[in-house]
Amino acid sequence: MSPRTDPKRSAAKSDDDEAREPSQLDEPHLSFEDAIKRLSVIVQTLERGDLPLEESLQLFEEGVRLSRASQEKLESAQRRVEELLGVDRDGRARVAPFETSADRNGDE
Repeated sequence: MSPRTDPKRSAAKSDDDEAREPSQLDEPHLSFEDAIKRLSVIVQTLERGDLPLEESLQLFEEGVRLSRASQEKLESAQRRVEELLGVDRDGRARVAPFETSADRNGDE
């Protein structure tokens, strides 16, 4: 039986197999944790240096997209925390009008 048809092999993919396959999920919709896991697999695969140039470039591009999407999610989370804490970076209390869902929808 060839490795491609071996059910044991197909049931348990290696990190290398997983890294070579493009992510089936849209990066902006991946959870932060899933994006970081995928990025880790990509980095480990690229660090081994055994992929052809074109595959390496494709993985690198995916990694850059994942990194950017993850950074945006972190920045958004930081803004939310700062908003909830109600203080600026210098520790001074911030005062801002409270926005309601009616304000956002244009209903008054």
